[in-house]
Amino acid sequence: MKITALTENTAVNGMPAEHGLSLYIETERCRILFDTGQSDLFARNAEALGIDLSLVDVAVLSHGHYDHGGGLSAFLRLNAHAPVMLHRCAFEPHFRADGTYIGLDRELLKSDRLVFCEGKTVIGEGLTLFDQNTAEKETDLGSFGLCMEQDGAVSPDDFRHEHYLLIEENGKRVLISGCSHKGILNIAHWFCPDALVGGFHFSKLPLDDTLTSYARRLASYPTDYYTCHCTGVPQYEWMRKSMDRLRYLSTGQTIII
Repeated sequence: MKITALTENTAVNGMPAEHGLSLYIETERCRILFDTGQSDLFARNAEALGIDLSLVDVAVLSHGHYDHGGGLSAFLRLNAHAPVMLHRCAFEPHFRADGTYIGLDRELLKSDRLVFCEGKTVIGEGLTLFDQNTAEKETDLGSFGLCMEQDGAVSPDDFRHEHYLLIEENGKRVLISGCSHKGILNIAHWFCPDALVGGFHFSKLPLDDTLTSYARRLASYPTDYYTCHCTGVPQYEWMRKSMDRLRYLSTGQTIII
């Protein structure tokens, strides 16, 4: 399995980057686009890397925030056939604490390529989406100041619109997560995958003993971690001291799992 970061907060080899995430995944059976960043930068970077997005078989939107779905309209123009799998709650309005809208462009609802999911959804052989909305949390770090609107009322986001892609191939279980808003500690516990790729949403956490304890808990699982985006580079470097199997994935980099 080959995974390339098309856009992420950092970059290598002089490639442009943005706050957001987009991953291109090649398995033995299919080509997957996981998230689209906040603009069409993922597509421009794909072209520069020699990746033909018109050949993508299926796209997955991890959750309903602009920095993961902002480039979706560009993908729909470039690819004429791939379904886009997203949670049924993805288009609910989402905001920062200051009221700034960070949700998806509702014009996208006009597309007939959107496939709305909930609970457990089998995409194909070895590809399954899980929202874990009914799973018990061992750790709850709150909503990080993010909010949602439901039935006209604004409340702290419970991230019901977020789901995770489990890829099973050649005896390995690889979990792809966008931002891990439901808690990376919970996600690692729920799935205990061989490899986990995605953001940890730790970028606002102080570099202290608490973060060290989180790193040690993650390290207790037999999982290789490839993190990015909302983890935060300082937090990554801090956690790396306690996690031998933690690596950072930047725009333009490819990993083989």
